Amino acid sequence: MGINKVELIQKAMQCKTAEELMALAKAEGFAITKEEAEAYLAELTDIELDSEQLKKVAGGDDAYDDCKNLDALLL
Repeated sequence: MGINKVELIQKAMQCKTAEELMALAKAEGFAITKEEAEAYLAELTDIELDSEQLKKVAGGDDAYDDCKNLDALLL
Protein backbone atom coordinates (compact mmCIF):
# COMPACT_ATOMS: atom_id res chain seq x y z
CA MET A 1 0.00 0.00 0.00
CA GLY A 2 1.45 3.38 -1.04
CA ILE A 3 1.65 6.56 0.92
CA ASN A 4 -1.50 8.68 0.82
CA LYS A 5 0.06 12.03 -0.01
CA VAL A 6 -3.07 14.03 0.81
CA GLU A 7 -3.24 12.57 4.32
CA LEU A 8 0.48 13.14 4.78
CA ILE A 9 0.18 16.78 3.73
CA GLN A 10 -2.79 17.24 6.07
CA LYS A 11 -0.75 15.82 8.95
CA ALA A 12 2.22 18.03 8.05
CA MET A 13 0.01 21.11 7.97
CA GLN A 14 -1.03 20.40 11.56
CA CYS A 15 2.57 20.58 12.78
CA LYS A 16 3.34 23.77 14.68
CA THR A 17 7.08 23.34 15.12
CA ALA A 18 10.00 22.04 13.10
CA GLU A 19 10.48 19.33 15.70
CA GLU A 20 6.90 18.10 15.27
CA LEU A 21 7.35 18.00 11.51
CA MET A 22 10.66 16.17 11.82
CA ALA A 23 9.03 13.59 14.11
CA LEU A 24 6.17 13.11 11.63
CA ALA A 25 8.62 12.66 8.77
CA LYS A 26 10.60 10.11 10.76
CA ALA A 27 7.43 8.19 11.65
CA GLU A 28 6.54 8.07 7.93
CA GLY A 29 10.01 6.86 6.95
CA PHE A 30 11.51 10.15 5.77
CA ALA A 31 14.46 12.12 7.08
CA ILE A 32 14.38 15.91 6.94
CA THR A 33 16.68 18.44 8.52
CA LYS A 34 15.56 21.10 10.94
CA GLU A 35 16.28 23.70 8.24
CA GLU A 36 14.05 21.84 5.73
CA ALA A 37 11.27 21.58 8.30
CA GLU A 38 11.50 25.28 9.13
CA ALA A 39 11.45 26.20 5.44
CA TYR A 40 8.36 24.04 4.89
CA LEU A 41 6.54 25.62 7.83
CA ALA A 42 7.47 29.09 6.54
CA GLU A 43 6.00 28.22 3.12
CA LEU A 44 2.75 27.13 4.75
CA THR A 45 2.31 30.53 6.34
CA ASP A 46 2.77 32.20 2.94
CA ILE A 47 -0.01 30.26 1.18
CA GLU A 48 -3.02 32.42 0.41
CA LEU A 49 -6.18 31.23 -1.30
CA ASP A 50 -7.98 33.35 -3.86
CA SER A 51 -11.78 33.54 -3.70
CA GLU A 52 -12.24 30.69 -6.20
CA GLN A 53 -9.93 28.37 -4.26
CA LEU A 54 -11.63 29.33 -1.02
CA LYS A 55 -15.04 28.40 -2.50
CA LYS A 56 -13.68 25.03 -3.55
CA VAL A 57 -12.30 24.33 -0.09
CA ALA A 58 -15.56 25.35 1.55
CA GLY A 59 -17.82 23.58 -0.94
CA GLY A 60 -15.64 20.76 -2.16
CA ASP A 61 -15.96 21.77 -5.85
CA ASP A 62 -13.14 20.02 -7.73
CA ALA A 63 -11.25 19.76 -4.46
CA TYR A 64 -9.37 16.66 -5.58
CA ASP A 65 -7.70 18.52 -8.45
CA ASP A 66 -6.71 21.33 -6.10
CA CYS A 67 -5.21 18.81 -3.67
CA LYS A 68 -3.09 17.38 -6.47
CA ASN A 69 -1.89 20.91 -7.29
CA LEU A 70 -1.17 21.65 -3.62
CA ASP A 71 0.66 18.36 -3.36
CA ALA A 72 2.93 19.35 -6.26
CA LEU A 73 3.52 22.77 -4.73
CA LEU A 74 4.43 21.51 -1.29
CA LEU A 75 6.48 18.43 -2.18
